[in-house]
Amino acid sequence: MTTPNALPSLVTESALHRSSAIAQARHLVLDEGRAGGTGLTSPWVERSWQRCLQLGLQPQQPVQFDVISTAQCQRTLEANRRLLQSAHVIMQGLGKAIGHTGYFAILTNAEGIVLGTSGPIDARDPRASLITRIGTDLSEQRIGTTAISTALAEQQPVWLHRGEHFFLDNTHYSCAGAPLFDPQGRCAGMLDLTGVDVPERTELKHLVMQSAAQIENALVLATPHALLLRLNWPGHGLGSTADALLALDDDGFVSGANTVARQIVPGLEHGLGHGQAPGVHANEVFGLPFQALFDAAGRTDATLDVALRGGLRLRALATRSQHGGTQGEGHCASGVPMRQMQASMIRQAMEQAAGNVTDAARALGISRATLYRKLGRKDG
Repeated sequence: MTTPNALPSLVTESALHRSSAIAQARHLVLDEGRAGGTGLTSPWVERSWQRCLQLGLQPQQPVQFDVISTAQCQRTLEANRRLLQSAHVIMQGLGKAIGHTGYFAILTNAEGIVLGTSGPIDARDPRASLITRIGTDLSEQRIGTTAISTALAEQQPVWLHRGEHFFLDNTHYSCAGAPLFDPQGRCAGMLDLTGVDVPERTELKHLVMQSAAQIENALVLATPHALLLRLNWPGHGLGSTADALLALDDDGFVSGANTVARQIVPGLEHGLGHGQAPGVHANEVFGLPFQALFDAAGRTDATLDVALRGGLRLRALATRSQHGGTQGEGHCASGVPMRQMQASMIRQAMEQAAGNVTDAARALGISRATLYRKLGRKDG
């Protein structure tokens, strides 16, 4: 039976075993030239090491954290304005979540250029300050294997610890990363959590994945659309980051989708193309006319069961987008009952605010007390 006093030694033993396995993997791949597959570290780490070697990089080289020119930086920020806007509130909430862990958050574009940061960054430590400058190039070609470069190259969530980084100069870092995909299914950037000389916290991989999903959902919500569908399997609640989001235009064509939608809705798994027309139509996806989805959004209960191609069924919540104009009593301009639209707006604001009531209330333009009342909670 393990006693409380034995726990620190077990943690130390586990950390030593992890460090030993990484060191052995480095020796086999980087010193002896073994072509990966050691089983001592994650496969994507060894694939990144191989790519670095193919680029002519060597682990002992000094790392240059280069910043792109001011003009390039301005163009990059402008080109990624929607990503920055969609990620803003989520990044703020993420910074609060990791505030006492020694980790901080970095948002990059698809090329690994830093767009924004949050959380506690020690300006006196160049290992933290250099990699968090806006415009810093953190691509694999520049700084080797990191969670940032590997998540972008592999297009999957990753966790890297100390010696798993290619360059020796980077072995103080521990980091989690997840790629971000735009509503058309293209890689738009990545979200990273990095710590300097901190204990390994593999649970941060889950946090970065969940935060990346929130950013992707915010991107879909910001895409011009006439109808938003939230989809999930029967028996699963609707209104969380676990929902598939599908945006439709007035003619029933899919104008945007999140990663969950591309995973569960046939025909979307390869994205929506690059401005190609015609795109995927709702009639090709669901076993009912697309007009029925718009009709559902006009009802007090806007949920319905929908069948996918192949017979699987989903639960759907249909919400019309908000349009300008004079609102009639009890309804918004799009004809949706006001209560339903308010509920949808609150749900979206809470999701984008990562559950932070104060930030959500600010985004909605109402008081914190009012939002608590609408959520049916006591003001805490």
